[in-house]
Amino acid sequence: MLRLFVALALPASLRAEIAGLAGGIPGARWVPPENYHLTLRFIGEIEPWRAQEVDDALAAIRARPFTLQLAGVGTFEKAGRIQSLWVGAERNDALTHLQTKVETALQRVGLAPERKRFSPHVTLARTDRAAPEKLMAFVQAYNLFRATPVEVEHFTLFSSRLGKEASVYTPEVDYDLVARVAA
Repeated sequence: MLRLFVALALPASLRAEIAGLAGGIPGARWVPPENYHLTLRFIGEIEPWRAQEVDDALAAIRARPFTLQLAGVGTFEKAGRIQSLWVGAERNDALTHLQTKVETALQRVGLAPERKRFSPHVTLARTDRAAPEKLMAFVQAYNLFRATPVEVEHFTLFSSRLGKEASVYTPEVDYDLVARVAA
């Protein structure tokens, strides 16, 4: 079985900028900068033959390059507890269009629809053991954070292997976005 997800890989300069925010919250498990990405669709565990179908479907996607702007920080909660800390991505039509195309392509090859609403972000830390007041102070301190905008010219199919300290993400296939989309 392969554990896969589709995401925007971030350039080293942007990962370094985001990494500058990490730290200062006891109990937080900070994501290593090499694991920073913006998930377009989590796939999960699938058979190798189905991975080929996924690759074929993603390769057929046509979308334009666009500018990605990361801005602000926030948290996700589950059952009233803060689970993670993230840097947000400003929504734009091109990002939403790409995510919708990915979702549609994966449903066409038989994957169940994503249950969660798309909320573009880059996870900074897992925070289930951190004090809520420390997390809220962090969000207040960095809520005006704005990263340098970057041009997105491809999206990536990643495999994920669970590790002791952190998952290991391996880019498997890059899919280029094209400047001119055929009508």
